[in-house]
Amino acid sequence: MKFLSSIGKYVLLMFRVFRRPDSARQFRIQVVTEIEQLGFASVGIIAIISIFMGAVVAIQTSYSIDSPLIPRYTVGYITRSTIVLEFSPTIMSLILAGKVGSRIAGEIGTMRVTEQIDALEVMGINPASFLILPKIVGAMLIFPVLIIISMFLGIGGGYMVSYLTDMVSVETFLYGVRSFFLPFEIYYALSKSVVFAFLITSVSGYFGYNVRGGALEVGKASTKAVVQSSIMIILFNLILTQLLML
Repeated sequence: MKFLSSIGKYVLLMFRVFRRPDSARQFRIQVVTEIEQLGFASVGIIAIISIFMGAVVAIQTSYSIDSPLIPRYTVGYITRSTIVLEFSPTIMSLILAGKVGSRIAGEIGTMRVTEQIDALEVMGINPASFLILPKIVGAMLIFPVLIIISMFLGIGGGYMVSYLTDMVSVETFLYGVRSFFLPFEIYYALSKSVVFAFLITSVSGYFGYNVRGGALEVGKASTKAVVQSSIMIILFNLILTQLLML
């Protein structure tokens, strides 16, 4: 019953969130701010993880290919497929759930326990839309950009390995990267990133908005936000894969 109650509260909160903003100009300013704080501030960690994971995938693929019947360009092909289809959209979203989700839940939760949200309601402002909607819109706009950056850097990590080692030649690696490419793979990955962006921001906003108590409860809400966002990402990853790829 508690689970169903939480779902009901989440749905009701989303109805409040997706109402027309009180000030269109202020809303645009907030969206730009959230794009900077949720997106651009995460480029560093996205870049580091993507480069090294691309390199690791290339090395492991090369190590696993021990049959002369399998062409060496398979290293580039598998590296690209792994990065584009799963690593960049899903694993990066899980990492962003930890970074972005905890920040959103902590920020809104602190405003709740310090009665700033109550003050917004007294002033006649819809706090759910004012606080959560810009975060959702900003994340849904900037997450696909982060995922594209991750794709390029992940493949670049594999290219770096082929350039610095004799694992596979650069020409063979790049041939594998270009082989059997389908534009639908990019559409699939970016579609997932938009859905994951909504899940991370809305779920984290829900836990922060419904905090009751003090600083300890804010910390617990941040932890719950990360955990639940990660679970929802994994669940919807399966659902979207079934819908889009079958």
